[in-house]
Amino acid sequence: MNVKPKKHLGQHFLKDLETCEKIANQVTFHRGCRRVLEVGPGMGALTDFLKSHDGIELFLVDIDAESIEYLHRKYPLMGDRIIYADFLRQDLTEIMGQEPFIVAGNFPYNISSQILFKCLEHRNQIPEIMGMFQREVAVRIAEKPGTKEYGILSVFMQAFYDIEYCFTVDEHVFVPPPKVKSGVIRCIRNERESLPCDEKLFMRVVKTAFQQRRKTLRNSIKSLTQDAQLPEKFVTQRPERLSVDDFIELTLFIEALGSK
Repeated sequence: MNVKPKKHLGQHFLKDLETCEKIANQVTFHRGCRRVLEVGPGMGALTDFLKSHDGIELFLVDIDAESIEYLHRKYPLMGDRIIYADFLRQDLTEIMGQEPFIVAGNFPYNISSQILFKCLEHRNQIPEIMGMFQREVAVRIAEKPGTKEYGILSVFMQAFYDIEYCFTVDEHVFVPPPKVKSGVIRCIRNERESLPCDEKLFMRVVKTAFQQRRKTLRNSIKSLTQDAQLPEKFVTQRPERLSVDDFIELTLFIEALGSK
């Protein structure tokens, strides 16, 4: 039995074993975590190499019923650790309980950003994310301030994770081959347990700033500052120049305006 890749699920199955092994070896098991949740395992090409790590407790979640049937046949001893569910809608504590776990996978391009936002919701339970994305998205997540690739997802992810771009994957190692290259990144949970500012306001400030990224902050976030004069360091800056700490400082400034 083989599983037919489904376009509407964004499935591109890995076929090159060397690439699969290379991806699986990027997992560092940060903070000693040995529980791994693989998202979208498909036919288990990456799964085989994740399973080979010593002491690992592996869980598989897939929205494709055909893949789930295949995986049960391939890994009969995994039993209820093979889960038929939509990762984006699933209550992850029902699968993983309250214990830490690593998220890994060859993520479908069409929901890869949503997968990361889901991980951010559970960031204090997820010490590491190792995944493959469309290369453009992977670069954006890992990019540092000062470039055109740096954006909203860069700031949100780097607020809580240290990101490393690991390597690029060519199109020909997939079935069917995608039209673009892929990139593998590793996200390691940093020491920032929470933001020292209102998190919802922080997200709003970042989104508002980047929605008009060609404008200086004085103009792009005018709707949030109540016509107050920004601190001098921000007045002529554009959002791609600001680090996570800068955005936190900016959020605290706007937060203080609301209390006056």
